[in-house]
Amino acid sequence: MRTAIHTAADFPLLTSNPDLIYLDSGATTQKPESVLRRIEEYYRTENANVHRGIHRLSEAATEAYEGARDRVKGFLNAADRSEIIFTRGTTEGINLIASGFRERMLRPGRKILFTGMEHHANLVPWQLAASRTGAVTEAVEVLEDGSLNMEDFWRKLDSSTALVAVSHLSNVLGTINPVKEIIEAAHSAGVPVLVDAAQSVPRLFPDVQDLNADFLVFSGHKTYGPTGIGVLYGKAEYLDRLPPYQAGGDMIDTVELHSSTWNDLPWKFEAGTPDIAGAAGLAAALDYMDSFDKGDLVRHEKELTRYLRKQLSGMPGINLMPAPEECTGAVSFNIQGVHHLDAAYMLDKKGFALRSGHHCAQPLHRRFGLTGSIRASFGIYTDKKDLDRLIPVIEEVRSFLS
Repeated sequence: MRTAIHTAADFPLLTSNPDLIYLDSGATTQKPESVLRRIEEYYRTENANVHRGIHRLSEAATEAYEGARDRVKGFLNAADRSEIIFTRGTTEGINLIASGFRERMLRPGRKILFTGMEHHANLVPWQLAASRTGAVTEAVEVLEDGSLNMEDFWRKLDSSTALVAVSHLSNVLGTINPVKEIIEAAHSAGVPVLVDAAQSVPRLFPDVQDLNADFLVFSGHKTYGPTGIGVLYGKAEYLDRLPPYQAGGDMIDTVELHSSTWNDLPWKFEAGTPDIAGAAGLAAALDYMDSFDKGDLVRHEKELTRYLRKQLSGMPGINLMPAPEECTGAVSFNIQGVHHLDAAYMLDKKGFALRSGHHCAQPLHRRFGLTGSIRASFGIYTDKKDLDRLIPVIEEVRSFLS
């Protein structure tokens, strides 16, 4: 088990750009050498299609792909490998469930309950599903301190609710939502819950059985893995009831000219040739994270978050977006009198990669009277020294532009 957290030397992009301070891990993480090596190894030595051949390469590719499913099952502590569906990412996982609910579980008068701090990927699919079925959407309020108004949640959770969709960790504020409490409350009302864990999987390491989540989604590229691969965890009792999301090869059992039957879980939801190399790379990324003590990784990002918030709160002309005490992974702010895009452009010229804009969370920014913000988000490779270098540059930008 590794004890050092600041491991920029493991990441080729960072070692080849020693003057870069990368603070945009909430958008995508950098990739360690072990992940890049595993993807290359697949294409060099195992490249073939899965499930469809008995030759040696096909068997090797199938082993890599299905082995990655087992790896994800263990990482999330899922009860069964059939509950792990590979997708292109968090967005496709949510759309898959939204499509199934649209066909089978939504109708006029039914409600999808989400929150005012959701990423657009956990808002727009439900808006479309509601508009096509006559269902409605409702949002739980965000309080002034950046936390959810749980009294509002209890008021809005009622017999008409078909699903609760909630982010585990805000990609803007770093708010850690009480998803276990939300799930328990929803289940007491007979309502399933989808957890958007895109930000929390690499920072909080959710256990799906402990949470008792019905669905949970995350993306490989935010967990030190490749783009184009993601995971939908779903309880079999729900996945069995939902229709296929896409049709084609591998998701079928039998095909006649005018009718077909579907494959078993998980392949029922994995039409066509999957991202085999991506799955292998994701498994390598989970191995990389597991080489550290997870408690150390959780503490690392929480400490960075607290540290930067404390430093920025003492600076004149800096407007921090609110966050409750229990937060991690991201700090969003604005420089008074400076547009967030201009500030991020200047920071980039100084060697700092931060996100600028609404971060796919326009309703949350409007809640606080903003069009956008500058966001610093952290990873395994981030160090307090990186933040110590950032602070005077923010002051320099403020002085120059305001």
